[in-house]
Amino acid sequence: MTVLERMGIRAEIEERAARAGAMTYVKESGRLAATTSTEAFSGELEILRGDLVDILSERTAGTTEYIFDDSIAELSQDDSGVDVVFAGGVTRRFDLVIGADGLHSNVRRLAFGPESSYVRDLGYYASICTVDNHLGLDHSGQILNVPGKTVGIYSARNNTEAKALFYFASDPLAYDRRDADAQKAIVAERFAGIGWEVPTLLDGLRTAPDFYFDSVSQVELDSYSRGRVALVGDAGYCASPLSGMGTSLAVVGAYVLAGELHAAGGDHVKAFAAYDIRMKGFVAACQKQAVDGAKWFVPASKWFIKVRDLTFRLMPYLPWRNMIRDMSLKVGNAIELRTYEDRRPRRAVPLP
Repeated sequence: MTVLERMGIRAEIEERAARAGAMTYVKESGRLAATTSTEAFSGELEILRGDLVDILSERTAGTTEYIFDDSIAELSQDDSGVDVVFAGGVTRRFDLVIGADGLHSNVRRLAFGPESSYVRDLGYYASICTVDNHLGLDHSGQILNVPGKTVGIYSARNNTEAKALFYFASDPLAYDRRDADAQKAIVAERFAGIGWEVPTLLDGLRTAPDFYFDSVSQVELDSYSRGRVALVGDAGYCASPLSGMGTSLAVVGAYVLAGELHAAGGDHVKAFAAYDIRMKGFVAACQKQAVDGAKWFVPASKWFIKVRDLTFRLMPYLPWRNMIRDMSLKVGNAIELRTYEDRRPRRAVPLP
C-alpha cells in the first residue's frame, strides 16, 4: 500500500476496487457451511488484474514504448549492453533487460536456463474465467470444497459479472499450454459429477470470453539477475495464486529494483545485488504463506474440511479472530522500504 501511495496510483486503484466481500463456504446441497471475513479472501485492497494493467499502462503510455505481438528470441550480453533479437526479426541493443513475463518467463529461460531448474510445482492446478452472475451475488462469493478440489464463484465489476475458480490437487499433467480447449476439457473432467452449481459453472467455463489455466507453482532462484538481465514479479519469485501476494510482490519488487538502480546511479551490478538482498526475506515469507495456506484452501480430506469450516464459524468469537488479517499484514510488511532520494544532478546556482 505504501508503494502504491508513492507511485501516486492508490486512490485510482481504490476507485476501481473489486470489493469482493465475504466468501461463504457451502456444501454440495447448497447449505451454508461457514463464512469467512472479507480480509481472508480479498486482503486490504483487491482489483481485477486487467483493471490494474489499464491504470499502469495509461500512466506510462507517454514515456514508454510498447511493442505488441512480438517476443524475445535471443539475448546476447557483453560489458556494455544486451543485444536482443525479437521473434519478428528485429535486433536492438539495450543497457539492461528486465524480465517481467510471468511464471513461464521467456527472459528467464534465455538468461538463466530451462524452466525445470527453477519452477517448483506445489501439487495443484488452477483455472479462472469470467461467467454470468447467475446467483445474483452482491459483492460476495460462494465456495464448495470436496477432498482435493475447490470450486467457487464471486461477483465482479459491481455485480455485472462473476469470476469462477477451480482448484484441484494433481500430479504433474502433460498438456499444451496454448490449447485452451484441451485445458477446459481437463477442468471439466476433474469436476464432473460434483453437485451444487458446478455443472452451471462448467458450462460457463466452456464459453467464457477469457480463460486461465496453469499449475500452482513457485519460482526459486538464488539470484534475480544474471549480468545485465534481471527478473521482476512471477518471473523471478512467483509465490503462486495460493499466496495471495503475487501482485504485491511484483509491485514492491519493481519499486525496489527501480529505486536501487536510481540510488546506485545506474550501476546495475551494485543495484542488482542490493535488490537481491532486500527482496529475499519478503519473497520467502510470501512463498511460505502459499505452502501453509494450501491445505486450508484445497483441503485433502472430508475431516479437514469439517475442521476448517468449524474454525471459520468459531473465529468471530475467539481471541484470535483477527488471526488471518494479522498474519497477512505481517507477511505484507515483511520488507523495509527505502525512500529513494532524487539524485538527479542539479545545475549550480552562482552566489550573488
